[in-house]
Amino acid sequence: MVVFPNAKINIGLSITEKRADGFHNLASCFHPIGWKDILEIIPSSTTTQFSSSGIDIPGDPSSNLCLQAYEHLKQDYDLPPVLIHLHKIIPIGAGLGGGSADAAYTIINLNEQFSLGLTTAQMITYARQLGSDCAFFIENKPTFAIEKGDVFQDIKLDLSEYYILLVNPAIHISTQEAYAGIKPQMPSHDLKNTLETSLPLSWNEIVLNDFEKHLFKSYPLLKDIKQQLYEAGACYASMTGSGATVYAIFDKKPPQLTFDKKYTVKSLKLDDF
Repeated sequence: MVVFPNAKINIGLSITEKRADGFHNLASCFHPIGWKDILEIIPSSTTTQFSSSGIDIPGDPSSNLCLQAYEHLKQDYDLPPVLIHLHKIIPIGAGLGGGSADAAYTIINLNEQFSLGLTTAQMITYARQLGSDCAFFIENKPTFAIEKGDVFQDIKLDLSEYYILLVNPAIHISTQEAYAGIKPQMPSHDLKNTLETSLPLSWNEIVLNDFEKHLFKSYPLLKDIKQQLYEAGACYASMTGSGATVYAIFDKKPPQLTFDKKYTVKSLKLDDF
């Protein structure tokens, strides 16, 4: 069975406080986008194995989140051995949630393929055990996220008439590096209310990503990309997550822009996911 895990963007990202467990609380709108990996899971006659193609995935394949998702379900259900193959297209370490999406879609795939009968709420519970934003991809709809990014609130946000252009430069920003420069604080604006009651054209000065302030100093090319997107007519532009992808929202099809040939550029309709 083949599924297509999609990426997400953060529209606004406030790091509000550091938690006693070492994590951080945040406030952000998670919005799915149609940049997708390809995930195939088929029964195996021998042992469960994971393989990948496309973008190289760093680290030990045996610890991949897709395998972890399988093992979590196998603790409670009589799953057969499977072969998991992931064709990686979503850039890694890019603030797009690709690894989390792959894990969540593994749960969705296994539930459907082997008729486990899991409810949406049960799948969300399993996904939360794998990473802070994994659970988002189970329902995969625009959502306002709080606490560690795994507690969700409905948000009235319709961007179906807009386009998005994403620019991923050839750099990798680790979560550790991104958080090293963060000073948690409450935002000066109610982010959820701002997104629900205003248009992207007015978001520039108030819908902020807290990581930009110090990461733009370390990686000025990110600031340059954002400026280039505004100069091209973007209604709103921002870095997503902890980087390094910068995206822009346009009210019409984005123009063809020239970037370094090492960059990955993706243009999509915002409701195409």
